[in-house]
Amino acid sequence: MCPTSSEMSIGALSAATGVNIETIRYYEREGLLRQPARTASGRRVYTVEDARRLAFLRRCRELGFSLADARTLAGLAEADAATCAEVKAVVVKHLADVRGKLADLKRLEKALTAMDRSCPGSDSTDCPILDALTSAAD
Repeated sequence: MCPTSSEMSIGALSAATGVNIETIRYYEREGLLRQPARTASGRRVYTVEDARRLAFLRRCRELGFSLADARTLAGLAEADAATCAEVKAVVVKHLADVRGKLADLKRLEKALTAMDRSCPGSDSTDCPILDALTSAAD
């Protein structure tokens, strides 16, 4: 959701985009958001365009893109000559990373399931899970 007023405070920007105030400040320090104009008293003043970019960055992060990839995608979104192929390359790389993590999680699930099945959960002091963890550490 982007606000309709042309200027807003950091609190209003946070409320409009669902992004924490500290995250907004961090994005400014990292150059993901431009440094906002300031009032005479030093208060930050944001625009609707700032809110749009911040909402875009939030969605990128929700999808698991790194800050570097989110910066790249935001730059491509704002570039007049950005091609679909450039955007797709970032997404394809991220998708490959996600698929790799899923494969790792499936291996982890299989190992933990085997440990769970090996242990009766009894009052015995001989635990097959601890044995498996100990032998894996050797």
